Amino acid sequence: MDSFDRAILAVLAQDGRISWKDLAQQIGLSETPTVRRVKALEARGVIDGYSARINEAAAGRPISVFVSVSMDRQNQPELNTFEAAIADSPLILSCFMLAGDVDYLLRVAVADIAEFQRFLDEVLRPIPGMRTISSSFALKPVIQRSLSVG
Repeated sequence: MDSFDRAILAVLAQDGRISWKDLAQQIGLSETPTVRRVKALEARGVIDGYSARINEAAAGRPISVFVSVSMDRQNQPELNTFEAAIADSPLILSCFMLAGDVDYLLRVAVADIAEFQRFLDEVLRPIPGMRTISSSFALKPVIQRSLSVG
């Protein structure tokens, strides 16, 4: 990646709906090479897609809960079972497998404590093979950003 590619990524991280013309103008290239570079970044998987940043509170999910899950065993069938069981829950915004004492960290967005309780009872607790579930409620976001390539 050269300076033009990094500039494209920086602009698109701020405004994924920018026009080709405006993007080209901001990075200092003409439109045709700009489009070609964006398409190449997409083809290489550097740009993985486009989406809108949703205000979770305005969309009715103002509470973020970080849920740590430790498994009884870290064998592949148990891990696959857990990952398959959570895959379709729209309340889970992200899930990371971790190294260390905790096996998974989930970020869950809910409307209220009752919805989180239902999530625990209906989605998480029925999954076999979990040793512990620990939840931490976020008080406020301090930093939320896209990757900066520069």
